[in-house]
Amino acid sequence: MFPLAAGTPSGTGSLISFIVPLVIMFAVFYFLLIRPQKKKQTTRNNMLNALQKGDKIVTIGGLHGTILELADDVVVLRINDTTKVTFDRSAISHRVSES
Repeated sequence: MFPLAAGTPSGTGSLISFIVPLVIMFAVFYFLLIRPQKKKQTTRNNMLNALQKGDKIVTIGGLHGTILELADDVVVLRINDTTKVTFDRSAISHRVSES
């Protein structure tokens, strides 16, 4: 009934209109979700690698202590004068600043 115009492309316009929103969605996810998470993970790994004996830290469970011994995966904390507790290095939440 209605003939197609001679100069009208058949499917490239619909393909581009399908791909462009996908690219935009990926860019939004990258800049809002993926990139900040990678940055946070990098700073956490740097903090864990920079730990030294005598640093005051807080574990993920909220336990405060001072590092007595460090190994690759294990940290020994002094909780009070007589109590020593062993934790995985990954269980450390953050270092407490001295000031």
